[in-house]
Amino acid sequence: MSLYVIGDTHLSLGCSKPMDVFGGRWENYVEKLLAGFSTVRAEDTTVLCGDLSWGMTLEEAREDFLFLHRLPGRKIILKGNHDYWWTTASRMRRFFAENGIDSMEILNNNCCLYGETALCGSRGWFYEEARGDAHDKKIMARELQRLELSLKAAGEREKLVFLHYPPKLRSYECTELLDLLCAYGVRRCWYGHLHGAGRTQAFEGEARGIRFRLVSADHLCFIPLKIL
Repeated sequence: MSLYVIGDTHLSLGCSKPMDVFGGRWENYVEKLLAGFSTVRAEDTTVLCGDLSWGMTLEEAREDFLFLHRLPGRKIILKGNHDYWWTTASRMRRFFAENGIDSMEILNNNCCLYGETALCGSRGWFYEEARGDAHDKKIMARELQRLELSLKAAGEREKLVFLHYPPKLRSYECTELLDLLCAYGVRRCWYGHLHGAGRTQAFEGEARGIRFRLVSADHLCFIPLKIL
């Protein structure tokens, strides 16, 4: 049994917004994802760090979820900034059940377990400007609350954290998120969101006792990263 992570699959099998138009690593990315998951086994778990589908609703995202469901293993999903289909956990679980999608679990205000290890996370947030406006601050407060609920749910277990937004870039730190991770003794964190030239701003390494790693799909060449 192994644990993998990858983010930002940006599927559009039920709508017309393929990432192939960006060229480069995104050419034939659906086929690359299929190949990348070929080493994942039925007993393995993969955390998907948001931006899963371009569908605007659950119905529009159906084919993308069915594609992900057919990939091997258990999947744990969290929200990205482009997951417009995201709704309440109860509605998503009902939609999955109605469509025979039994390989997905939702990471939202909770934690999921991988053996005795707690998988925690939230979408996260960062300020585009130095201080952020009132809207930014409201979203940040909400994301901090969601992440803390996830960390509290883990109890005394070892906590691995998965976010969509990077809590730290080469030239920026989200001190609120970093302080929360430190307060709960987190030592490893994975995030997505950054693509193309934006990947050059990624921070990968150790800061404040936490190791960070970018796992957006194009950054990983569409091959899930084994972490345990």
